[in-house]
This record gives sequence, C-alpha cells and structure tokens, in this order.
Amino acid sequence: MSRTAVILLAAGAGKRMAGAVPDKVLAPLAGRPVFAHSAAAFAASGVADFYVVVYRDRSQMTALSAFAPTPSLLVRGGRERQDSVSAALDALPGDIDHVFIHDCARPLIRPEHLVALHKIVRRRHAVALAHRVTDTIKEKRGRGRLRTVDRSRLWAMETPQVFSKPLIERAYARVNSRGLRVTDDAAAVELLGHPVALVENAYPNPKLTAPQDLAYVEFLLASGP
Repeated sequence: MSRTAVILLAAGAGKRMAGAVPDKVLAPLAGRPVFAHSAAAFAASGVADFYVVVYRDRSQMTALSAFAPTPSLLVRGGRERQDSVSAALDALPGDIDHVFIHDCARPLIRPEHLVALHKIVRRRHAVALAHRVTDTIKEKRGRGRLRTVDRSRLWAMETPQVFSKPLIERAYARVNSRGLRVTDDAAAVELLGHPVALVENAYPNPKLTAPQDLAYVEFLLASGP
C-alpha cells in the first residue's frame, strides 16, 4: 500500500518581516498560529501517513510541537531552504512512496488541492501547485531596452510540491553533490530532465514575506471560503 509523507517547512528566518513579528509561522492568524493552518489543511485532506516538521531552534520546536499533526517527527533545519529539505528527506521512513513539501508561510492551502495533487503524483511522479501569471512581464535589456515576455507560458510556482520519494531524493543528491542552489523543489527535479505537472490554483495562496502580508492573508481568510 502506498504511503505518503508531508514535509512542513517552518525553519525560515523571515528576515523580510523586519522584526514585525518574532516568528512568522507562529504569528497569530484568525485565532491560531500561521503554522496551524497548513497542519489543519493536511489533516482534513487525509493524504498523509507521516509528517516531518522542520524547525529552526529549540524554542520554535517546542511551540510547533503543540500544533504538529500526528504522527510527526521534528527535524532541525539547515542554513538554506534546500538544506532543510535534505535533512527532512534523510529523516523519512524507508516505506514512504510520495512526499509533499510545503512552506508553512503559505497558510491558505485547501484540502481539495492536496487531494488533487496526491492523485496526480501517483501517475506523474512530480506535480506542483501554481498559478498563471496575469501581469504583463518585461525583460530589461541593455541600454534601457525592454522586451515583452509571452505570459501565456508563464506560471508562478507555489507549494505544496509533491514527488515520488526516489525522484526527489535523487534530485537533491545531485543538487548537493554539485553545490547547486535551487529556490524550489521542482527546480531540483528539472535538473534531472524530469517533467513536473502543474495543478492550477484559482485561489490566492500568498507566501507571508513582508509585514503587510499578514493583514492581507487575514483579510482573505475573513472573506472565505
């Protein structure tokens, strides 16, 4: 029987919050910590058999453990996001077949999207939540010249991203052995030449980055569903 793990990344330093909150994944949002919203969505979806919660320090670990889904393993994160993902992958049980990787600074994930991603990864081995780019995008070139980029082919990547365990392990082994840097997990898989399916998200799923993002996400939650 196929078993699925979820890696919940919560170890980010949140430097662009500029001290507005001590820890953005523990900041209050609609009556509970930001982290708890992601944990609750996964629990409601029923997709996971096991969780790895990646924490920054002992104080954060203690706070996160109160909201961690079960069964969970808490793993200390690394210097960069990809180091945290690698540490979590190393900690997974051997009987895991598929792995969700989610940045807990995106608290607006929906259970129905998690179910859709879970179905697709079993056929395609790599799938990510994303949305179409709707802005006009310009490439700045030399001497002040601009070039309009064809936005019909552009997607903004989100999380969760989901992979077969052997595929994502092989992808990060290559990244680490070559000293490469990737900004999302799909980029690691792309380096292997493996296609990544996309699930379009029609709902806002912003990442909490700056202080004003908390008020925006609070507004979105209040506007629901």
